[in-house]
Amino acid sequence: MKQQDHQPTGDLIIGRNPVMEALKAGRPIETLLIAGGEKDGSLKVITALAKERQITVKETDRKKLDALCKGAVHQGVAAVAAVKAYACVDDMFALAKERGEAPFLIVLDELEDPHNVGAVIRTAECAGAHGVIIPKRRSVGLTFTVGKASAGAYEYVPVARVSNIASTLEELKQRGCWVYGADMQGETYCTADLRGPSVLVIGSEGRGLGRLVREKCDTILSLPMQGHINSLNASVAAGVLMYEFARQRLNIKAYGAGGQ
Repeated sequence: MKQQDHQPTGDLIIGRNPVMEALKAGRPIETLLIAGGEKDGSLKVITALAKERQITVKETDRKKLDALCKGAVHQGVAAVAAVKAYACVDDMFALAKERGEAPFLIVLDELEDPHNVGAVIRTAECAGAHGVIIPKRRSVGLTFTVGKASAGAYEYVPVARVSNIASTLEELKQRGCWVYGADMQGETYCTADLRGPSVLVIGSEGRGLGRLVREKCDTILSLPMQGHINSLNASVAAGVLMYEFARQRLNIKAYGAGGQ
C-alpha cells in the first residue's frame, strides 16, 4: 500500500505535491527545507517558486528531515508554514489612525525563541500596540509554536516581516516615530516620556541590540536590576516596558507622581 503524505505537526507541509500546491496557492510559508543532495526536476521547480516568493530555502541533512517529519514520506522536501499571512507596516499606521491613537510599534531584533516571540505578540496585543515587526532572517516567524505561545493574539495584532531592521527604523523615524531601544545601559524606563508616536526595539536573547540597530535608536531604556542576574528574559523585559508605554498613553497616574 502506498504511504500517503501527511502533516504530523501544526506547521509542517510535507511532500512534493503538498508543498508545490501550497506555494501555488500563496499560502504563507516561513522556510522551505530541502534534503541535501536532492536536486531533481520537481525540486528545482519548488525551489524556484519559493525564491520567487522570497521564502528562505535551507538545505538540511536527510536524517534531520526524517526526524522532523516524524516518519512521514517527505520526498526530500518540507515547508514550515506560517499560521497567518503577514501584514505590512502601513497596516499598523492605518490601525493607529482608525483607533485615533499615536502609533505604537514593537520591533524584535532577531529573537529566535518562538516562545519569546509568541509572548511578545500576546503582550503587545494586550498593551494596545498597533503591530510587531520582525526581520526576515535570523528570526523565528509566525510558526505554529509562535501562534500557540501568543494565545491567538496574532489574529488581532498585525505582524510584519522586513528585510532590514535598521533601514525600517530609519523609515519609521521619518514617519514621525521616536525609537526606544531596550538595553542594560540607558535611561531608567519610567523616567522617559513615552506618550508620542513610538517604536520599542527588543534585542535578541543572546547579544541584545545589534550595533546598527542601536545606532538608530533615539533613546535607550533600561530596567533597574537588583539581583545577581544582570538581564531579564526578552519577553519579560518587553512586557514591563510595553506596560509603561500603556500606562503613560492611557494617562494612568503612578502612585506618588502627583498630577502627571
